[in-house]
Amino acid sequence: MTTPLADLLRRRIAQQGPITVAAFMAEALGHPRHGYYMRRDPFGTAGDFVTAPEISQMFGELLGLWCAERWLAMGRPAKVALVELGPGRGTLMSDALRAARGVPGFLAALSVHLVETSPPLRAAQRATLATVEVPVAWHDGVESVPPAPMLLLANEFLDALPIRQFVRMPAGWHERMIGWHDGAFHFTVAPGRSPLADALSPAASGAPLGAVAELCPPAIALAGTVAARIRAAGGAALFVDYGHARSAAGDTLQAVRNHRHVPVLEAAGEADITAHVDFEAVARAAGEAGATVLGPVDQGTLLRRLGIETRAATLARAAPAKAAQVEAACRRLIAPGEMGTLFKALAVIAPGQTTPAGFELTAPTGAGPSQGGEAR
Repeated sequence: MTTPLADLLRRRIAQQGPITVAAFMAEALGHPRHGYYMRRDPFGTAGDFVTAPEISQMFGELLGLWCAERWLAMGRPAKVALVELGPGRGTLMSDALRAARGVPGFLAALSVHLVETSPPLRAAQRATLATVEVPVAWHDGVESVPPAPMLLLANEFLDALPIRQFVRMPAGWHERMIGWHDGAFHFTVAPGRSPLADALSPAASGAPLGAVAELCPPAIALAGTVAARIRAAGGAALFVDYGHARSAAGDTLQAVRNHRHVPVLEAAGEADITAHVDFEAVARAAGEAGATVLGPVDQGTLLRRLGIETRAATLARAAPAKAAQVEAACRRLIAPGEMGTLFKALAVIAPGQTTPAGFELTAPTGAGPSQGGEAR
């Protein structure tokens, strides 16, 4: 499929040679004029995919109460930054704030900070949050959030960060590249072993020839940045995404359009491109930055521990006509065959904090480089 972005990338490849998977992914999603997220609202049945906050209000409500519990555990600081990375339409934040209204003093301590680069989604977030009772600010990155203890939520954010891919060759791991030939993009490999291969997990060492391994430097950097801030100023972060608990070789790059999987290289700028999150690598980076890391736990396990089944029963009693809809949404969020096990949650907290809700049966790791990583 020919798109304006495909034409730009084709010319770039003709002039400079094949580009990395990360470069293709970054342009496909974030090009200022032609990027997927920069021109549209992709959420919901009329879009390309549905996320947990759009499935049910229960998801955002429970995460809002999780943040309120962390605020209480921190000693009720007078000022706290509630940060969301990739806040979609603002649905999760709206539900979170509504639920947290019942915790005395919490909303008065909050300022909300949304990390979002998409103009259409910023507009949707402003509309959704127009009547909330707390100040809201927008940022291009977490680095510009003002200093304060921080409570951070990131649902389906890490999966959209650009990845590097590598192919196992006789001489070692070569970087997977994207070229142009006979009117279409195609995968190829760079000549020579990539120096970035040294950063791959040891779990990839036994992969056979032709195997693909992945690395997401932006996710690793973000985990370190967030963890260092939490260690220094206090707070907690909750990352929820789809991915694998332990590092392993494998090609997880995928594209979705109109709620169906499509070839990754087929429609640059017209489809969502993501990859599974390597939670072990993210946890290790957060631990090495000095924070305490818990998880990952399955999304279904987290939501059950936070009380989603009780909340669903309450909503069903309050609106009997919608009881079947509430039950179906709950099942979709927690069932093993739905989102319950594919999606996982990772908590990052300041050293010395009490165990956060939902992670009670997960032993925390220690802080510092020698003890970083997630608990199993």
